Amino acid sequence: MGDATAPDWNPDPLPRGRHRLSADDVRASQRERLLRAMLELVAENGYQPTSVPDVVTRARVSRSSFYQEFDGKLDCFLALCDEYSRGMIDEVLEAAGDLADRPWREVIEGGMNAYLCWWRDRPEFARAFLVELPTVGTVGLEYRIDLLRPFEDLFAGLARYMRATDRNLSPLPKLAPRSVVRGTTELIAEEVRRGRVGKLPEMTGDLVDVISVGLGAAPVPSRR
Repeated sequence: MGDATAPDWNPDPLPRGRHRLSADDVRASQRERLLRAMLELVAENGYQPTSVPDVVTRARVSRSSFYQEFDGKLDCFLALCDEYSRGMIDEVLEAAGDLADRPWREVIEGGMNAYLCWWRDRPEFARAFLVELPTVGTVGLEYRIDLLRPFEDLFAGLARYMRATDRNLSPLPKLAPRSVVRGTTELIAEEVRRGRVGKLPEMTGDLVDVISVGLGAAPVPSRR
């Protein structure tokens, strides 16, 4: 579905009449258009009001083709969240990895800035994933938790690195990485709900402090 680290796609409709596209190419194109339509509609109207007829009309794909790909609206929406979020996770982990030999505060700052910029550049998906996915109910909340679980592992590893370089830090509570991920996610989601997705990178410094405290270290002195 396009570039793995930047899955913003705008698939073209299939050519009319006879063409040389294989059946697999046709199906892949239809899937991309269905996912794009789902993204646009959820960002515009919310998940609950969006219907399968809305999606197939926007995608210019038949309903039978939709059900060849997905079991229903929820299945399509979760597939969208899964495919898009993989690129986000890869990009943030790469940004953090590039800073692996730097002081831990710089690792947090670089990774968080990359994370916030990723959401800023994808406002439709920011609303779909951060705001609308939880409205699906328990399945949506659990799905989002699962998709963000790699960040729990990232923060757990970062906490070990912090303690290897600063022996004065106390042992990390077992639930701390999970708490940090869920807390920062909700803080970012609140900004998206308020229509401030374009200003997300401005939260970098404050969220670095939140994460530092959550992982058992003191925040940096005020930068203001």
